[in-house]
Amino acid sequence: MEVAAAMAPALRRSLRPARPLRCGAGPGGRWPLPGAAGAPRLCSTRVALEDINRAVVDRILRVDHAGEYGANRIYAGQMAVLGRSSVGPVIQQMWNQEKDHLKKFDELMVAYRVRPTALLPFWNVAGFVLGAGSALLGRKGAMACTVAVEESISHHYNNQIRTLMEEDPEKYKELLQIIKKFRDDELEHHDIGLEHDAEAAPAYLVLKTAIQLGCKAAIFLSERI
Repeated sequence: MEVAAAMAPALRRSLRPARPLRCGAGPGGRWPLPGAAGAPRLCSTRVALEDINRAVVDRILRVDHAGEYGANRIYAGQMAVLGRSSVGPVIQQMWNQEKDHLKKFDELMVAYRVRPTALLPFWNVAGFVLGAGSALLGRKGAMACTVAVEESISHHYNNQIRTLMEEDPEKYKELLQIIKKFRDDELEHHDIGLEHDAEAAPAYLVLKTAIQLGCKAAIFLSERI
């Protein structure tokens, strides 16, 4: 009951609809107006959109933005349950990196004029529930979730790297650098999960397989919707 009570405020926040991406949204929106103090440089990037394979780039950015959004919600759910435990700082450190990833994809979505997936409200809730649910299994359960998710994401990033290399490595140099960096971060999170006894979680292989099947479905849907 105490855990449920502690999770209630965070769960209520998770049910709020995600705001759409907008450039220079102003005081009532997500970002400050250009020139305002602390405004991120979201609108300063200029991309030669006519020279890119729009179908490929749209698919990559849409699914990666959705993936990083979902990862943030997973870590938010884990922190709601385990934030004050001994593993809380470890989860927070990984979450901080995911926040940086999401911020970068927010910028790229605007620069490349890509719409986010229509499934963001669903991933908002599903990610939080997965994170909190795995954390209710304890520290090992949360780390098993991390291993499963980060392994899936790093494999997905590798596929995207191969696709962009086949297209034109020079033309997509910026995207390749970003994806490679984020892939390495996800692999680091994967290893952290293993170091914190993920494989000792109850029904580890069953849990890992189930989560990774969910990740594959999420990737498939987010690329297309």
